[in-house]
Amino acid sequence: VMKSRSVQVLLTLAVLAFLLIHFHFLLCSKNAPMEEKPSPVHILILSSWRSGSSFTGQIFSQHPSVFYLMEPAWHVWVTMYQNSAKVLHMAVRDLVRSVFLCDMSVFDAYMSSQKKKSDLFQWETSRALCSPPACDSFSRSDIIPAGSCRTICGNYPFTKVEEACKTYSHVAIKEVRFFDLKVLYPLLTDPSLNLKIIHLVRDPRAVFRSRENTMANLKRDSDIVVGSQKTKGEMGPYNTMQVICKSQVEIYKASRQAIPSFLKDRYLLVRYEDIVRDPLARAAQMYRFAELHFMPELQKWVHNITHGKGQGAQAFDIGSRDALRVSQAWRNTLPFQKIEKVQNVCKDAMDLLGYRLVQSEEEQKNMSLDLLFTQNSS
Repeated sequence: VMKSRSVQVLLTLAVLAFLLIHFHFLLCSKNAPMEEKPSPVHILILSSWRSGSSFTGQIFSQHPSVFYLMEPAWHVWVTMYQNSAKVLHMAVRDLVRSVFLCDMSVFDAYMSSQKKKSDLFQWETSRALCSPPACDSFSRSDIIPAGSCRTICGNYPFTKVEEACKTYSHVAIKEVRFFDLKVLYPLLTDPSLNLKIIHLVRDPRAVFRSRENTMANLKRDSDIVVGSQKTKGEMGPYNTMQVICKSQVEIYKASRQAIPSFLKDRYLLVRYEDIVRDPLARAAQMYRFAELHFMPELQKWVHNITHGKGQGAQAFDIGSRDALRVSQAWRNTLPFQKIEKVQNVCKDAMDLLGYRLVQSEEEQKNMSLDLLFTQNSS
């Protein structure tokens, strides 16, 4: 009997010890800090119209870790077109911040209450809106052409935009409606954001030539940039270029002069010409900056889309093309008289960003690429 009672006591003590240890671990695990999910990286591709930003945006959009939107502030400008770009800066900034945080209710102010996903500007250029959970017809790892997406994935509710956004580690926005880096300082100091800015610039002569080819598409934007009176007449296109070039200079200077601590390692200047001359190296540079892995299938896509035979003539066309040749088309198609005018209104931008002025028609046609670009943007 004594032996049996001793065994019972020992068993009871063992059970109590087990329970004490179990509750101790439960308590410790409850009080221990939970492993935090890494905060998303927010990437702003900051550029101007016809500067290669749609293509650069695609380098990010096609990455399976990135939720991408192309020019969401288009909706602000379309709704509030009576105002100047400067007046609209704050509304644009607020919208961009909300998109970075995947709060798509911000579009309620600019779109119909009956909106669908397909009402979002250029939605089909976002691979994230063409794959689950925004569309079930493709895989998240697919390279998805905009045309295929537009045909298959349009009929989904707008709520899918926010739902999809929240499932990605990176949120990237391409925007052409900021003209002052200081407007973005509140976003750079916002603790809820991890913002990195890629400032994409392009030779003003190439921008001017491309703008001429898409003038009708850009009229409303040009009116907002310089005022409708200044877009008229022979000097209209040059007035717009002058404002655009000045803004690129000011943005670059603000990033370089007495760099605020919050800009350190969060601003990268990239020239479009450097991208098309060495697409893989520049894509790799931008991916490193954005903390993204450059996977083999993306390397293949970047090579193929920059080494095709297309002309890239359509606005927002991001199909395969001979990117280097297209980037230099202005040298064969733009009269030297126009080149002189562009160089005159954009001289500061060209000097600062490393674009050499051409002095004659002969130079325009024959100057080597190495001489056209006097510095390397990195």
